[in-house]
Amino acid sequence: MPRRPRLDLPGVPMHIVQRGVNRSAVFLGNADRGYYLSLLGQACNEEDVSLHAYVLMGNHVHLLVSCEQQGRISRAMRQANQRYVQAFNRLHGRTGTLWEERFKSSLVDSEAYLLTVMRYIELNPVRAAMVVHPWEHPWSSVHAHLGRRTDARLTPRAEYLRLGSSAEERAAAWRAWLLAPLGEETVARIRARVASQCVLGDARFAAMVERTLNLPAGHRRRGRPRKDC
Repeated sequence: MPRRPRLDLPGVPMHIVQRGVNRSAVFLGNADRGYYLSLLGQACNEEDVSLHAYVLMGNHVHLLVSCEQQGRISRAMRQANQRYVQAFNRLHGRTGTLWEERFKSSLVDSEAYLLTVMRYIELNPVRAAMVVHPWEHPWSSVHAHLGRRTDARLTPRAEYLRLGSSAEERAAAWRAWLLAPLGEETVARIRARVASQCVLGDARFAAMVERTLNLPAGHRRRGRPRKDC
């Protein structure tokens, strides 16, 4: 059965999940994580891709990105992943693939779901019981959004900037958002959309994507949603 074409629409945010092959670890230490982020930032710069949020877990990563030109997100991911695997294999004395062949992705209705997906990404370590609060996990965009450190890799979205008229106001508003519950129904919806590689948005948004790309964009049920983060 042919794989579903990737939904990629210029300017529309894309939630990406990239996992290790067979759910294996893709980072064995902080040096790996730091190098991956440097490669990701380099690839995004080369392809004019904007990175809005991220979290590095043990065996997968979550990213929120956008680009004004179709196809460049996939190219940036391919560049970063290939360069990282080469370095990882050299450093750790291994051979072969590290990532799943194809990253999962979902186009996000920015007006309705952008901030929700950002929260979902940055709360991932909390759901995985790695930390109590998201800012306790060092490998996340949460520190920039809370004003704890600068991160040149990140491009803030207008939706985030509208949270306040100053950096301090935005950080306070974001902290309050992170402390508010993210319902299980919302979490399940985001996971299901990424797993099935369709849009996260209402029927009007899905119809717009379908008309523009001439591809099906709605969710197709395929068993139970995954329970992993």
